[in-house]
Amino acid sequence: MADEINISSVNLDGNQEGSISAVSNPEGTQSTLSLEERYKIVRSIGEECIQEEELMRLLANKPEPICYDGFEPSGRMHIAQGVVKAVNVNKLTDCGCRVKIWIADWFAQLNNKMGGDLVKIKVVGQYLIEIWKAVGLRNLDKVEFLWSSDEINSRAAEYWPLVMDIARKNNLARITRCCQIMGRSDQDELTAAQILYPCMQCADVFFLKADICQLGMDQRKVNVLAREYCDSINRKNKPVILSHHMLPGLQQGQEKMSKSDPSSSIYMEDEEAEVNVKIKKAYCPPKIVAGNPCLEYIKYIIFPWFGVFEVQRQEQNGGNKTYQSMEELIADYENEALHPADLKPALSKALNKILKPVRDHFTNDPNAKALLKRVKGYRVTK
Repeated sequence: MADEINISSVNLDGNQEGSISAVSNPEGTQSTLSLEERYKIVRSIGEECIQEEELMRLLANKPEPICYDGFEPSGRMHIAQGVVKAVNVNKLTDCGCRVKIWIADWFAQLNNKMGGDLVKIKVVGQYLIEIWKAVGLRNLDKVEFLWSSDEINSRAAEYWPLVMDIARKNNLARITRCCQIMGRSDQDELTAAQILYPCMQCADVFFLKADICQLGMDQRKVNVLAREYCDSINRKNKPVILSHHMLPGLQQGQEKMSKSDPSSSIYMEDEEAEVNVKIKKAYCPPKIVAGNPCLEYIKYIIFPWFGVFEVQRQEQNGGNKTYQSMEELIADYENEALHPADLKPALSKALNKILKPVRDHFTNDPNAKALLKRVKGYRVTK
């Protein structure tokens, strides 16, 4: 039984590089993994997990846990949405989970993305699906892309009473505290639609029968609201919350990537030269680890994808070196054995290798090429 497993004995150092190579190593499947290994891999997704004991019990007792992830179709996809999501989804499906990806078109409309134009929002949603399939989502038989408008309309009698009950059991102050999930502040002047949004997102968890909420740290408050709702209705089985790390923007002091600032992030279909320029201009001070976006990219993208980080440089600068762990790399960086002038080209090369299949897809597939052209022509609205 799961209760007999000592979770404290499982290594949970918070670094994803210690787990399976999340995209390039398909051998790590549920049939060959122990419960402890599955737990370690799934747990590695989250910067925070609420609650670890519940996660272990879930994996022990349910053959195919349902994981919920979602996104607003709101513009071009940056690398955190594309690559990090692919890494996380592959980890989950390798461990036997079923992943429901909620294409939140109605939510994007409520939040005035794409100027509230649902036609444009749906085009962006189709473009995002094309990217995930091209970048390397595997086990697609365990991944469902669900459009919120279609699913809610088809089961309206189930969905709206749930939304109303959540709204009835929470006061306005509690709901406005969740507005961070929309990229808003509780000090912003919110529309009535944006007050409805958190109640709906909370309802999504139960509507999709999710066992695990696998979203970013910026979505934490509404996921906690879902657990609080379980208390109010005396439900014992609460959704486990796995909140993944949020990658910063590439410029100094940018806490997160911004679609309205192209220099703050790498887009999934950026050309090789664009990636090289953005990384060359990225904030990356020598010896400084804290707040260094280039090091964050290596930790949360390169190591999980490749399992190593390869640096090519001249002999007088130390020669070529393959880093096997983030700790090894940080030690060299802090001691100036690894300089930004050598780190940045290596990072660009690795990123371009990951993005090449996406570029090729949007170049060679007529439908994908047309979608990208339309999305690039849309004005991003906050």
